[in-house]
Amino acid sequence: MKLRKPIKIIIVLTILLVLTGVFYAYLISPVDKLDNTPIKVEVKRGASTKQIAKTLKEDDLIRSEILFLIEMKLNHHKTLKAATYTFDKTMNLNEIIDKLENATSMGEVQITFNEGERITTFAKQIADKTDNHYDDIISTLKDREFAKKYIEKYWFLTDKILDNRIYYPLEGYLAPNTYDFTNKQVPLESIIETMLDQEEKELEVYKSKIQNDPHHYITMASITEIEGTNSTNRKMIVGIFNNRLKANMNLGSDVTTYYGLQRSLKEKVTSEEFAETNAYNTRSANMGGKMPIGPICNPSVESIDAAVNPTSNSYYFFVADKNRKIYYSKNSEEHNRTIARLKESGDWLW
Repeated sequence: MKLRKPIKIIIVLTILLVLTGVFYAYLISPVDKLDNTPIKVEVKRGASTKQIAKTLKEDDLIRSEILFLIEMKLNHHKTLKAATYTFDKTMNLNEIIDKLENATSMGEVQITFNEGERITTFAKQIADKTDNHYDDIISTLKDREFAKKYIEKYWFLTDKILDNRIYYPLEGYLAPNTYDFTNKQVPLESIIETMLDQEEKELEVYKSKIQNDPHHYITMASITEIEGTNSTNRKMIVGIFNNRLKANMNLGSDVTTYYGLQRSLKEKVTSEEFAETNAYNTRSANMGGKMPIGPICNPSVESIDAAVNPTSNSYYFFVADKNRKIYYSKNSEEHNRTIARLKESGDWLW
């Protein structure tokens, strides 16, 4: 009987320890695993750790100012230098602290890669900001042996990226974001690995749903990135594309034609070119029920989410007007009437 009270105390303490551990894990976790929007934080000269904690909390980058201060006090002793740092809400508390201690300032090498851009645009940005030459970058990014070595390291890269019909094996897999690098001499390989690491972090939440065929989802995300304008219509568009695939229809996406031709969306494409057979061109007659051979840009997390979690619907067609408003139709007759109406009102995109 005398043992009951000590046992109860032990049980209570154990429960408290478990709850404390769970609460701690929550407090250091990312604020939003889906939001990788770059957030710049300026650390001014003479700023105290308390002031930095307050700024991070105001920017919704950390869950607890107090825990940030405790972590800095117990485990981190470096002086934070005055600089502008770039974070996002997918970073946990320890990653934010590590970057504060080790990241470079904006005055050195910082590159912002935007969502929806092709790998060729990324290559130009790298060449502009570092000592890597554009032709060498393009040559490396076309090299299947270069890409092949990453397949074993990253679960989301599969042998599908090595298909000879794909222009750039890593197209679609380089996470758009703002990155800081030590200096202009940073090797291209380091830049690519940094972007692939970020992609892995962003895809982790979807791993159970996409790991059987990540190439399909990244490719779908890349199309809807350009076709859509926001999360809502991108989810609808993916639903429409899924309907068309099931019906053995071609996707009929103009943006895949442009990529297949390696043309800018601002350039003109003829009706004959829209009909050309190409492994990317979903307008060609032989692409019924088929996806493009690979991604056509590097998509945002929002578009990846749309590809994984589409909105089921009964539509098979969509078209955007010159203001990017999207109209949905269940059949070709309805679709053609919408186009005619847009042309008549002067809202036709083309």
